[in-house]
Amino acid sequence: MERLQGIAVSPGIAIGEALVLDNEGFRIPRRFLPRDAVEDELGRLHSAFEAAIAEVEHNRQQVADQLGDEYAAIFSAHLQMLRDQRLHEEIEEMIRSRHYSPEYSVSRALRRYAKVFQSLEGHYMAERANDIFDIEKRLLRNLLGRAREELSRITSPVLVLAHNLTPSETANLNPRFAMGFVTEIGGPGSHTAIVAEGLGIPAVVGIGPFLTDVSGGDTVIIDGDQGQLVLHPDEETLAHYRHEVEEQRSLATKLEVLRELPAETKDGVRIALMGNIEFPTEVAQCQERGADGIGLYRTEFIYLGREDDPTEEDHFEAYSHVVRSMAGKPVIMRTLDLGADKMRSLPDPEDERNPFLGLRSIRLALRNRDMFRTQLRAILRASAEGEVQIMFPLVSTIIELRQARMVLVDAMEDLEEAGIAFDRDLKVGMMVEVPSAVMMMDRFVEEVDFFSIGTNDLTQYCLAVDRSNKDVANLYTAADPAVLRMIEMALHAAEQAQIPISMCGQMSGNPLYTMLLLGLGLRSFSVTPAAVPEIKRVCRSVAIEQCEQVAQRVRKLEGARAIKAYLKEELAKVFPEFPM
Repeated sequence: MERLQGIAVSPGIAIGEALVLDNEGFRIPRRFLPRDAVEDELGRLHSAFEAAIAEVEHNRQQVADQLGDEYAAIFSAHLQMLRDQRLHEEIEEMIRSRHYSPEYSVSRALRRYAKVFQSLEGHYMAERANDIFDIEKRLLRNLLGRAREELSRITSPVLVLAHNLTPSETANLNPRFAMGFVTEIGGPGSHTAIVAEGLGIPAVVGIGPFLTDVSGGDTVIIDGDQGQLVLHPDEETLAHYRHEVEEQRSLATKLEVLRELPAETKDGVRIALMGNIEFPTEVAQCQERGADGIGLYRTEFIYLGREDDPTEEDHFEAYSHVVRSMAGKPVIMRTLDLGADKMRSLPDPEDERNPFLGLRSIRLALRNRDMFRTQLRAILRASAEGEVQIMFPLVSTIIELRQARMVLVDAMEDLEEAGIAFDRDLKVGMMVEVPSAVMMMDRFVEEVDFFSIGTNDLTQYCLAVDRSNKDVANLYTAADPAVLRMIEMALHAAEQAQIPISMCGQMSGNPLYTMLLLGLGLRSFSVTPAAVPEIKRVCRSVAIEQCEQVAQRVRKLEGARAIKAYLKEELAKVFPEFPM
């Protein structure tokens, strides 16, 4: 048995037969053409482009119908490149002047572009290279009349193992048969990862080379919760995971009855349980699971998959849909939380060696104020249709917060002058996700209406661990005593100032930590829609005094491993059958 660690991008457990896609690619049949064949071959090239464009358009429409236009926007860049006149001219020139075959010309031109993107720093550039490889495969398939394994035609349950899956290939996966996938390369912010989350299938990327160690038909396990792939599992491991799958199914059925019940502890303390969403279509999932509102509306999706900045109307349409759908329940919108390396419409940073410490989030917004003001105007307009709150990400200094609020005031003045309605009493908050914000909480409480603790980044910055790097994944844990101390400091400062504070990171959606967080004083959670029933169940099964005793014990433990072990023991006392 072999257990491989990668990066979890879509949760869940899948057990089944492996479908292995190697990275051999296409064989180019010949390099040079006879002179009298040039015109015929050019015609074949043009037909291949037309067929590829039609396929991408079909994929775009199919994804739009199933997942929404936000996911379909991923394919816009593919269409733009396929229609790029410069690319056409370059390939045609190779065929006319050098008598290269269309297959060789296509591969030579596109791989040159891909190599340029691969040489540039930044995750976004690497994903652009993957998009180019996707286009190459499409054109070659149409030229050669044969294709790589067609994933859309799978008719029996399999787990897809590949060097890489392009966005198109991922979008064509049928969740009924493709029960999950693992790739050797890739990152958590890739287009492929976004589509996997939309399909709701377990997925792990960035495993590293492993395809030579597995054969098609082998039984494998994908653990999308822990970011692991298990090859050649023994009977004990298989039994463990099969039991876990059944437990999760059984639990999901039991939790459905909690939808209309409040998240209230046994001693009557009401807990706010909100939902995290990325796309407007996810509102329905929050409603189905009985969320009290939207505690984190990530707005980055509207900037991805496009060459230009979204317009104010683009923003407003997405935001107002969510606000209206929540029918009066609060919607907390976080402003742009991307790095400059992921913004196609902006020039690349000159020296962005570490994007996590560079020009991103509120820093990027303040550097591009027109873009920032456009988003703020749209959020303000949406506030006229329901209870909207606005939240600034990655604030590390008082000055940053004040500058962001000044831009917000400017946007308000713009709308007032234009006679456009908005909520003048809109609440303004900030994310607490860097150590400096925690240390300065006594000052920040005077500047905002609420806080939200982002444990993903707070853990990363507190422990100096890149959360997307599998080589140090074992060091990245919110159970570390240093992280817990920072969380408690933030909760205490907010309580002292009587300022509302929530938590919206992954930690808040993990039932392992619920009792501890309640014991530390947290009374508002914002979690993924799927996690709402689980967290509600824990809240309704414990008393605050019991949770405070758990917190007191955790304060005395020295390491993350001991803390996790203790928390598992305490949770097992409440739910002996609860999956860990």
